[in-house]
Amino acid sequence: MANPALKPINLSIGEPRHPTPALVLDALAAGGAGLANYPTTIGAPALREAIAAWLVRRHALRALDPNTQVLPVLGSREALFSLAQAVVDGSRAGATVLMPNPFYQIYEGAALLAGAEPYCVNALAANGFAPGWRDVPDAVWARTQLLYVCSPDNPTGRVTTRDEWAYLFAMSDRHGFVIAADECYSEIYFDESKPPVGALAVAHALGREDFPRLVSIGSLSKRSNAPGLRSGYVAGDASLIAGFRQFRTYHGSAMSPAVAAASLAAWRDEAHVIANRAEYAAKFAALQPPLAQALPCTMPDAAFYLWARTPIDDAEFAQRLLAEQAVTVLPGSFLGRDARGTNPGRGFIRIALVAGKDDCAEAVDRIVRMAAAMPRTG
Repeated sequence: MANPALKPINLSIGEPRHPTPALVLDALAAGGAGLANYPTTIGAPALREAIAAWLVRRHALRALDPNTQVLPVLGSREALFSLAQAVVDGSRAGATVLMPNPFYQIYEGAALLAGAEPYCVNALAANGFAPGWRDVPDAVWARTQLLYVCSPDNPTGRVTTRDEWAYLFAMSDRHGFVIAADECYSEIYFDESKPPVGALAVAHALGREDFPRLVSIGSLSKRSNAPGLRSGYVAGDASLIAGFRQFRTYHGSAMSPAVAAASLAAWRDEAHVIANRAEYAAKFAALQPPLAQALPCTMPDAAFYLWARTPIDDAEFAQRLLAEQAVTVLPGSFLGRDARGTNPGRGFIRIALVAGKDDCAEAVDRIVRMAAAMPRTG
């Protein structure tokens, strides 16, 4: 139970709390007339064109065909889950889905419900939280059908490097598996001159213009502070998009015309995204240094999480923080699994700086206060 003497502050869930832009709300309301019609699975042409144009600008692509290489989806979560159901053949012996560890829990559920074995690739602090892709045995690569990569990463905020993408593309070429690049945090970063490199951009730079066996999955939830809109995209390999579109026709996940209208307005505007990044950058600049003095944590490359080491068991720390300081954070061990002798999330907490600056500052003060009273363990 939270300490009743203090205002509760929840920093455990990656749910943006900054206001949804007025232009999105206005377009949503104006799009209500479209509710008189059934939407199509492929989505409104104008929306696909807007998403394709944004991806071309953002990742400096030569081109992206809105008719064959882009598909609107109901948020990244829905797409990440349903993609596995569409591309994994659970009847094949040893069907495997690779994922980083710690990871977004949808990856695991999607793998299991597709009839595959999840294989966790540890991202250890000693390696700067880079997943150990090169440590995966050849026998595992050979039976892999789908690989999830989260960049910027949840929970560490690390961005996958160009060399890492190149290695994963090479392994996909050799073994034929699909790569799902979960890039829902790609627009939350702290230096306007250094946007995180994306999978499509690296593929383009390597001459992989058709994005073989690669799809990028993005969302308006974080970019435009619209998690309730449930709007995103899948973009990349046209053959994968075609199969996924057919699956979704039966899946029943066409986007509402009102949501499509709001999404169109969001993808066409960048000013609100820049302002949103500035607000996050200000919070991280002010709050990461004092927190790091109490709980070791590095400044992330991107996203809106601080991945902080705890002086005691992470679950116990989170329970005490709630009971004593009325602050909710997520134990890192809950985001990981025991794999090859370790759970890489153990001993960390994920702090989502999604609330307003004053609430985030108050929460960090309380975390620092509690941590300062605890003995260090190394």
